[in-house]
Amino acid sequence: MVGVGFQQARRQAFCWVVGILTLASPLAQAQQFPTRPVKIVVGYSAGGAVDAVARAVGQAMSTSLGQSFVIENKPGAGTNIAVKSVIAAEPDGYTLMMAANALAANMALYQPAPFDAERDLVPVSLVGRVPVVIAANANAPYANIAQLIAAAKAKPGSISFASPGNGSTPHMAIEFFKRAAGISLLHIPYRGGSQALTDVIGGQLPLAAMNALEVQPHVKSGKLKVLAVLSPNRTVIFPDAPTIAESGYPGFEASVWYGLVAPAATPKAVVAKLHAEVQKALQTKEVRERMTAVGGEVIPGSAEQFGALIRSERQRYEKLVREANIKPD
Repeated sequence: MVGVGFQQARRQAFCWVVGILTLASPLAQAQQFPTRPVKIVVGYSAGGAVDAVARAVGQAMSTSLGQSFVIENKPGAGTNIAVKSVIAAEPDGYTLMMAANALAANMALYQPAPFDAERDLVPVSLVGRVPVVIAANANAPYANIAQLIAAAKAKPGSISFASPGNGSTPHMAIEFFKRAAGISLLHIPYRGGSQALTDVIGGQLPLAAMNALEVQPHVKSGKLKVLAVLSPNRTVIFPDAPTIAESGYPGFEASVWYGLVAPAATPKAVVAKLHAEVQKALQTKEVRERMTAVGGEVIPGSAEQFGALIRSERQRYEKLVREANIKPD
């Protein structure tokens, strides 16, 4: 009888130890993570602002963690191809996405919604933001936002603006601004920013809504002028351009934001480790300089704050898409 009791006690002790090890295994896995290269998917072609930021953050994390962070560009369908590939990936922390505003906007633009970011993805960390700018042909008759608004109110719908396309972040930004200012502008969508800027420089159109990086070389050459940046703070690359708040619209913002997301079932301990590494990366000189070079700023913060931003942006875009009847290209 004593032997039976001893054997039963041993079995119970063994089960207890196995249970403890099982509970501890996710933490142990997170501590060892990553043991192989990590992929960061970008829904845009190489060379753009999102791609540049993803590469800078990936390099900083690679240096810190001793593993490669590989950028995979998957453009198409307004970034939906990239998003769906990440949602379908193994939720182990080895597939991430550097997402931007389209992650929130596309749930309103495309019907039925192609995905549910709050259900299908988990926020890792907000990374930064780059302002959308309102730029004008160098010879346009308005030197600032006040003059543009006055001209637009004098002849509603007579002033046109170019954007990289229907439903693009710059297009949506101007739609928000039109409502805030109580003006009517005629939207001329292009398939990308390059041809849009060419036509504004050539005088075919007076205005363009673009991210700061695309406008910068043409402002430097004197072919374009920035009327305002649609962000709370001035940008280093256009230090003389006023913010939209300084132009009479405090509280208004329409920036391009960037952040890392992962498949929804990614272990919490792995997400926490990735978040901590992103925060470290945002403090490095290289990442800060890269963000400044594209006209933006880094934004440290919690994963919960990033999740709240995605949620609020989704709601904001849903209202705008419905009211303005915006359709994607």
